[in-house]
Amino acid sequence: MEPSAAIDAIAEPEVAGTQQRLDAFTHARLWKNPCGFAARFNYLALRYNQPLYGWVEERFGLARPEFVVLYSLGIMEGVTASEIASSTAFPKNTLSRAVSRLTKLGLITRGTDASDRRAQPLQLTAAGRALLDEAMPRFIAFEEAMLQPLSLIEREQLSTLMAKVVLGMFHAGDGTE
Repeated sequence: MEPSAAIDAIAEPEVAGTQQRLDAFTHARLWKNPCGFAARFNYLALRYNQPLYGWVEERFGLARPEFVVLYSLGIMEGVTASEIASSTAFPKNTLSRAVSRLTKLGLITRGTDASDRRAQPLQLTAAGRALLDEAMPRFIAFEEAMLQPLSLIEREQLSTLMAKVVLGMFHAGDGTE
């Protein structure tokens, strides 16, 4: 059995048996698609991102790129907008506007780098940290809910396989050639 058929044989009946039924097109897009991995990956990403970033905008008045800057600084302080752009694939000008707004709101500060005067390492302020601390439990809980059908071993396997796919992209280029 080829890999995509094996996945369909395992996954399709589970999807059909869930309480939340998929419409015929979504079912076809997820299970009959020649780019099934990308379709499923995008489906999950949208189901995660849309409600969470909608909540961020409603609760805090921040657009997605603005929150991405805060989130990024929560992972590692002192990075630049260019580094965040490179890591997230948001355009530099979009992140530049986000950084300007977050600075005006007092959620982040821009520093200076002695070795590169053009670089401006970013830091969370106390207000930025408080906002992030309020938001993160919702992001974590949403991810936990998405992963709930998986056992701990399956979660570890999924994480390992996703890491392998991501790392493979660094060796193979971006696939657009």
